[in-house]
Amino acid sequence: MKAIRISETGGPEVMQWTEVKLPPPGKGEVRLRHTAVGLNFIDTYHRSGLYALPLPAGLGLEAAGVIEALGEGVKGFKVGQRVAYGTGPIGAYAEARNIPVRRLVKLPRTINDETAAAMMLKGLTARYLLRATYRVKRGETILVHAAAGGVGLILCQWAKALGVKVIGTVGSADKAELAQAHGCAHVINYATENTAQRVRELTGGAGVPVVYDGVGQATLMASLDSLKPRGLLVSFGNASGPIRNFDLGLLSAKGSLFLTRPALMSYTADDDEFSTAAQELVDMVSSGKVKVSVNQRYALQDAAKAHADLQARRTTGSTVLIP
Repeated sequence: MKAIRISETGGPEVMQWTEVKLPPPGKGEVRLRHTAVGLNFIDTYHRSGLYALPLPAGLGLEAAGVIEALGEGVKGFKVGQRVAYGTGPIGAYAEARNIPVRRLVKLPRTINDETAAAMMLKGLTARYLLRATYRVKRGETILVHAAAGGVGLILCQWAKALGVKVIGTVGSADKAELAQAHGCAHVINYATENTAQRVRELTGGAGVPVVYDGVGQATLMASLDSLKPRGLLVSFGNASGPIRNFDLGLLSAKGSLFLTRPALMSYTADDDEFSTAAQELVDMVSSGKVKVSVNQRYALQDAAKAHADLQARRTTGSTVLIP
């Protein structure tokens, strides 16, 4: 089979479409033929070296497919079954792979393969942000950066379903329309508006109890300035670059604020916790309360172009790579 591999870190050009030998699945594994692979910002961090991997390496943490073979000791799964995963192990940019069954989710008929490939990592991220890192409460108003992105669109819909009012930030008028159509009560275009000032206006000067920020360096100060005293900044991504040399005194000066840098893998390391989170996600998408917008499709071998477009902010919602 063929797969994307990297032997060095760098720009999209380091990704190579190459032939790889796939052995039979091992104990507790299945061989999965991918039908759709999810694209995520963390993939660009692995490729660039921001998040170091032992090289050579594959890329990708999220995909959907059909089981082709069972390894020793596998129970509860069968050949021909549709499944998906969203927490790795890394190596989803491939036509097929072997993967442990403990990280697989069985797909109902209500969720197609492209939706499944696009929803797992981003949906599990939205779930832990809203239900674990900061457990939002009905009637609260929250701020979500990059509201028209893959995580943003899911997070905003899920928050609305929980009775939460969402203020979302975007970078264009088109993205503002998309965010409003997916659960945002108010949308701030950071290209033309002052985010923190607008948040204060929308909250009667109070600010918000939590900011979900996957952008990083570019939105740091706006996030802090949008919070209530003792509010929480959840910095879960680095789309604009990582935050460096942060002055902890700012948290005190701006109202005894809290700052956390969570990661999905820490919230799904336990198999039972993973299963609970995955089932909640499947239920939300199956119910129609959360709709997953697959707005871009690329051939898997064109993953370099997909990375370039993602980093240039030319994409909205979710993107899938088709083997």
